[in-house]
Amino acid sequence: MDGLTAVHSRISEIHARFLGSPVSTRTQWASAAASAGLGGTSATSSSSARAVGSSGSGSAVVAAATKYLGVPYQWGGTDPASGLDCSGLTQRVYADLGIDLPRTSSQQATAGRAVGSLADAQPGDLVFYDYSSSRAGIDHVGIYIGNGQMIAAPQEGEVVKVQSVGNPTVIRRVLPDSGTTAAGIAAAGGSGGLAGVPYADLFTQAGAKHGVSPALLAAVAKTESNFNSSAVSPAGARGLMQFMPATAAGLGVDAGNPASAIDGAARYLSSLTEQFGSTDLALAAYNSGPGTVQRFGGIPPYPETQDYVRKVNDAAEAWS
Repeated sequence: MDGLTAVHSRISEIHARFLGSPVSTRTQWASAAASAGLGGTSATSSSSARAVGSSGSGSAVVAAATKYLGVPYQWGGTDPASGLDCSGLTQRVYADLGIDLPRTSSQQATAGRAVGSLADAQPGDLVFYDYSSSRAGIDHVGIYIGNGQMIAAPQEGEVVKVQSVGNPTVIRRVLPDSGTTAAGIAAAGGSGGLAGVPYADLFTQAGAKHGVSPALLAAVAKTESNFNSSAVSPAGARGLMQFMPATAAGLGVDAGNPASAIDGAARYLSSLTEQFGSTDLALAAYNSGPGTVQRFGGIPPYPETQDYVRKVNDAAEAWS
C-alpha cells in the first residue's frame, strides 16, 4: 500500500470514528482534543514536519489534515481545541509542516503558484471558492486530497470533514517542487522565483510579515517604478512603490526608503485584499483608489487600471 493510499484508508477510519455521530458540544471536543494532544501549542506534529520537509509530499499534508477531522467549525477559529474556520484549518495544517500561510482565505489565495485546473491538482493543493453574494472574491478554502475530495471546515454547526471538491474558483500549490525543501519555501515565503530580482529579500520579509505574496509585491514594484526607488510620477507619486504623499503619510511610510515603502505596500495590499476580498480588486484599488473600486463595484472601466491589474498579475505569476 503506497503512502497516499494509506492516508486515504486512515481518513476512512477517522471519518467513521468521529463523524458517525454528531459532536454534541465544544466542551466534549475540547476534552477529546486535549487527550489527543490537539490543544493550543501542542498541535504541531514533528513527524509530519519531517515528512514534508524531506519530501514535500502531498500525502504529508493530507496526513496532517486528518488529525483535525471532527473538530467543530468556529468562525475565526484558529485553535483546534475550541474550533477552526476554513482558513484557520489550512493555516494550522501547513504550520504543522513548517510552512507559514496568511490568515484569511482571500490572502491564502495569493500564496504559492497557480494550478491550471482540477485535472492538474495534486493532494495537498489548496482549493478556493467564491461562495458569498455579499462581496466579490474568495471566501472559502479546503485542502485537496485527491479523488475529487477535500478536507475542509464547512460552516457553523458542522465539523472538519471530507467532502466533494466541487468546482473550485482558484487552485494554488504551496508545496515546493520535487527537490526543494519545505523549509526553503517557508524561509522564502513561497518566493523562490525572486532570485536575482532587486530588493528580493525585502519583498520576502514584508510578504511573510503581512501575509502577501512576495512575488506580488515585486510585480507591483516592477509595474509601478521598474524598481527605481527615486522615481517620481507626473502626478507626484514617489519611490519604488509609487505612493502619493497623502497615502504615504497615512501609512507612516517613507516613500523614498525601499524598506519602508515595501513594508508599507505589503500592509496596504493586505488591508485592501481583506476589504475587497480578492487580489485583483486590491490591485485595482492600489492603482485607482479604494473609493473608485467601491463606486464601480469592481475593477473600474479605465484602460489604465485594467492594464495595470493584468501586468501585475502576469509579472507575479512569472515569479511565483
